This record gives sequence, structure tokens and C-alpha cells, in this order.
Amino acid sequence: MDIDRRSGHLPELSPTAWQLVSDFDRMTREQHWTKMARWMNRRTLTILVSWLGADAPILESDVYDLARADVNLAAKRVCQFLKSRGLLIEDPTLHQDRDQKWINQALASLPPMITNELRTWISVLRGEGRREHEAISYWAIRRYLFALRPVLDQWIAENITSLREISAPQVRQSVTASPGSRGRTFLIALRSLFRALKQERIIFRDPTRGLVLVEVENLPRPIPADRLQGLLEHARGAFGNLVLALAAVHALPPLEITRLLTADLDLARGRLDVRRGHQRHTLHLEDLTYRLTAEWLAERHRHWPHSTNPHLLVSQQTALDADHPSVVVSTLKGACPSLEMSLWQLREDRILDEARLSADPLRLMRLFGISIGAAMRYVAAAHPEKCVRPLR
Repeated sequence: MDIDRRSGHLPELSPTAWQLVSDFDRMTREQHWTKMARWMNRRTLTILVSWLGADAPILESDVYDLARADVNLAAKRVCQFLKSRGLLIEDPTLHQDRDQKWINQALASLPPMITNELRTWISVLRGEGRREHEAISYWAIRRYLFALRPVLDQWIAENITSLREISAPQVRQSVTASPGSRGRTFLIALRSLFRALKQERIIFRDPTRGLVLVEVENLPRPIPADRLQGLLEHARGAFGNLVLALAAVHALPPLEITRLLTADLDLARGRLDVRRGHQRHTLHLEDLTYRLTAEWLAERHRHWPHSTNPHLLVSQQTALDADHPSVVVSTLKGACPSLEMSLWQLREDRILDEARLSADPLRLMRLFGISIGAAMRYVAAAHPEKCVRPLR
């Protein structure tokens, strides 16, 4: 093994440190890491144990501090290896949920009083308020905060320093300026925020009380048939082909595609379960999706035979990651770079196409696992002459 020691004048490796680096190098080769990944991570570990030795656990924060000092160093996989050897002292701040981290970064830029009020709201959503209830995920909280951010910035620009200052007319004006589905999400987030603050006795009156959003029905529109031709030509390899099939044939939303689990796939029976909270929606794989799934599994095993990541779809970054993360939605988009429509549009077009053929909302519910309200909207869009109105 040729250890790169060009990182300045490093102390000689002790026998224990040399063996540790040798074991790490062997593992990276057995797992077929790329040459660059092997070099960067091996170099990081070599520098660490040259200075700190390999006889006592190393602070995880020290590994990340070292990696931040040089773009040619890496931390995460080195930490995972050290942890597997009992040689890592973990730093809890480095293991925050990524949505929680985004939330904290967003709050850090706001005035102190508003930040404290928002943290109270988040604590309530996480089940830590005066009234006990089931916690909401950080992903959902991030979505709410993202919807609220424009109006928070506007209020701050108007010299608002506390949410106690917000009146019902101000809320009504903000909601009126946010039309369609965006306005609905915004109003839901606002109600959640002010109800939580009232519950925790931060405010005395809820400025969203009695506010009703008049929605203009936002019916889905179909994609022209000629644009659906040759979809697979836009995909990169087996990964992209399967992503397109799941969106365009089975109408799965992009986020659900990233969270599919290999354990929920029964290829022998041609079935794939999609987890939706405490419920499951079963996909019955037709010939095309069955073939593309089998091709992807073969390619996955060929590239990463030692991967233990439970997700069906993995990438170079996630396949061998000991934390077993899912791929991100941008990875799905990157697998279909020349596609002119979004994966969400493909999903909508698939449901619309089925609605044109059957005009049966119950069939749409069974086939795609959507709600009765969504099914009725798709039928109304596909058959406007029947004047089918969505249930409320």
C-alpha cells in the first residue's frame, strides 16, 4: 500500500496507526470506491492518526475541522470507519436532521424576538408544548417555514419585531396576496403558527381566526402526447429509466420515489409497496416497469455489491454511506437532464390520462392511492363537460 504523505512533514505512523490505515485502504478497495474517494479519505485518516495516534478515540469535530481546511480531504466516511472501530467520539451537533439544520439556519437570520416565537411554535409542532400530541416531522415544519418566509421578511422590513404586533387585517392582506395552492399552504402555516403561540400564551388573540381562503380551482392540465414519446431516450442508464417509469407509469411523486425501500419490493410477484405514513399503497408492476426494475437491481449490484443501503434507489454518494441516506430529488432530476417536463408533470399527466379513459374517481384512488378530492379534480379536468365538482 502506497500511503500519500505529501501533506507536509507528518510524524511517522505507529504500528497501530499503520494497521488502521491499511485496514481502511483494504475496505475501500473491497467496496470498489472510486480512486479519488479512496485517495481523499485515506489521506484524511493518515493525517489524523499521524498526529493523534490510533490508540484512543478521536473527536468527530476534529475530523470535520481537518476536512474543512483542505478541499482534498474528506470527513464523513472516515468518521464512519472510526466509529465501526470504536475510535470515534461523536458530536451530536453534526448529526442533526438536514431539515432541522435548514430550519436553524433560517431562524438565525431573523430578529431575536421573532426567532424565539418561531422556536416556541416549532416546539409545539414537535409535541413539546403545553398540550401533548404527536410530533410533526422536520420536513413538514421546513415546508411551513418556507411558505411563511416571504411574509416574515415583509413584516420585518416594516419594522415588526414581534409576532404579537401582527393584526388580523395584516394577515388577511398577506393571504390575499398569495393565490392558489401556495396561498392555501401559507394560510395553513399561519394558522398553525398563531394557534401555537396562543396555546403557549405568547399572544392573546389569534389573528387568523375566522379567516377563510377563497380558492380558485386549480385543475391539472395534460402534457401534449407528442412530448411523451421517447421518454426513456432522456434518461441516464437504468437509474433514470426506472425513475421515469415510476413517475410516468405509476404516478409516484418525486419525494416518494427517493424513499422507496428494497425490502418493500417483491419482484417475483411484480409488486412494490409505497409507504405513506401508517398506510401502504401497492404498485403492480407491468412488463416495462418490471423489466426496468430488474435492470436497475442488476446494475446496482454490479456497481455496489457491498451496499447495505435499504433504499431501492442509491447513488455514488449514498450507496456505501453507513448512515443509509436516501437520494435527493435533485439526483432524480439529474438522471433525466434533457427532459423538458418535470417528474411532477409526468405524474399528473399519467393520472389525467387514466381519468380520460375511465372517468371513475374510485379507480383513480385504487390505482394511484390518491384522495377522493384529488381524484375528483382529475376527473373534472379530464371531463369538464360532465361538470364534476370536487368534494369539499
